[in-house]
Amino acid sequence: MSIRKVSFVPGEYYHIYNRGNSKQKIFNDKADYERFLGLLYACNNQENFKIFNIPKGQDLFSINREKILVSIGAYILMPNHFHILITQGEDGDISKFMQKVSTAYVMYYNKKYKRTGGLFEGKFKSQHAGNDRYLKYLFSYIHLNSLKLIYKNWREKCIRNKKETVEYLTNYKYSSYVDYIGFKRIQNKILNIKVFPKYFPNKQSFIREIFDWLSYNNPS
Repeated sequence: MSIRKVSFVPGEYYHIYNRGNSKQKIFNDKADYERFLGLLYACNNQENFKIFNIPKGQDLFSINREKILVSIGAYILMPNHFHILITQGEDGDISKFMQKVSTAYVMYYNKKYKRTGGLFEGKFKSQHAGNDRYLKYLFSYIHLNSLKLIYKNWREKCIRNKKETVEYLTNYKYSSYVDYIGFKRIQNKILNIKVFPKYFPNKQSFIREIFDWLSYNNPS
């Protein structure tokens, strides 16, 4: 897989996303989701390593990382696509990181499902979050993406049961939403929110932002 020919600026923030070819699923079961999450951590390393050299059964979150390539502020995995909010430092490389993650996951996926060829719809896409308004919005947009699985048109229609909706978000394990509301889990290691603006100094402010978006089209 070739490296994307894009100049990412250190210290700037980007919305990265991609989906399966012809909108096909890229995550079929719990193991697939967990593999990709593990790769978001393990591949965030300036040192090159071959994923197939990792002993079978080794936890990807136990891999020692010397220097990271990127900092991730938010993410979500959906059945046929993913979203990542990301930035790089002076010595970082978003393109290299995404190449490592994508290549390693496609190798895993093709071997598991006895298939060949590409999995994703071309190279990953990116949008520059060049202002505070858009950047802050992305934290809600990404974390609320899973609602499309239960309320397809939730952005256009009112959400009647916000308590049930929040419970669903809390139980969706393939997103950084639960990290922002204080859950302690190994996947906390994927994030490095210290290099992102402090829009949410505590979990209450984050939850309030989420509720504001859930109430956007709800006059009650």
